[in-house]
This record gives sequence, C-alpha cells and structure tokens, in this order.
Amino acid sequence: VQLQASGGGLVQTGGSLRLSCAASGLTFSGRSMGWFRQAPGKEREGVSCISDGGWPTVYAAAVKGRFTISKDNAKNTVYLQMNSLKPEDTGVYYCATRSRSYCSGRVGDMESWGKGTLVTVSS
Repeated sequence: VQLQASGGGLVQTGGSLRLSCAASGLTFSGRSMGWFRQAPGKEREGVSCISDGGWPTVYAAAVKGRFTISKDNAKNTVYLQMNSLKPEDTGVYYCATRSRSYCSGRVGDMESWGKGTLVTVSS
C-alpha cells in the first residue's frame, strides 16, 4: 500500500489549496480514507475523513465549513479542498487509510500512512 500526498505549499491567510492523495496497491472498496495534520510541536490530529461510499464525511471542528473532502474511486485519489486558510492550519498534512468502511479521525485507528505534504499559511 502506498499513499502519496501532494499539493501543499505556501499560501497567504484567506487563500486556498487543494491536497491530493494518490493510493496504489489497494482499492477504495471497503476502505475509509482520512486526512490528518501535525503542526510544529504538536501531536498529529484528525482533520477530515470519508467513508467507503463517500458518506458520511467527518470534519474537525476547526476546519468545518472551510475544508471539503472528496474522492475519485476511478483514480484512487482522495482530495482535501482547503479554503479560507488560517495561520493555525499550518502543518504537515498526511493521508491515511484503514480497512473499515466507516471513517475515523483517530490516529491510532489508521493502518497505512503516506508521507506528508507541508502547508504553510502566512499571516
């Protein structure tokens, strides 16, 4: 299983980024996917997750209304559209998966992780 996250970068407050996570060695069927982030000096936390059928989706309170998770089963890719970015959104963003249909925002529930992509939001 390989997960490759991309799309991070430097953006100003209020800007947008779209992260992608390309999965190989697995199919999305029966799996849920999640995005997590880790800010400097802080623990990794759940940002959003999407269940096998595309619903339900779950968002951390800090990003609800600003971020949108989606997936393209044909491309084996999960996306995270991030709008109205804030400096506190800065961190390394990781995608992860587990072999359960329903998603989880818990780090310990995830089975496979990709390398992260850095998001920096300047004030």
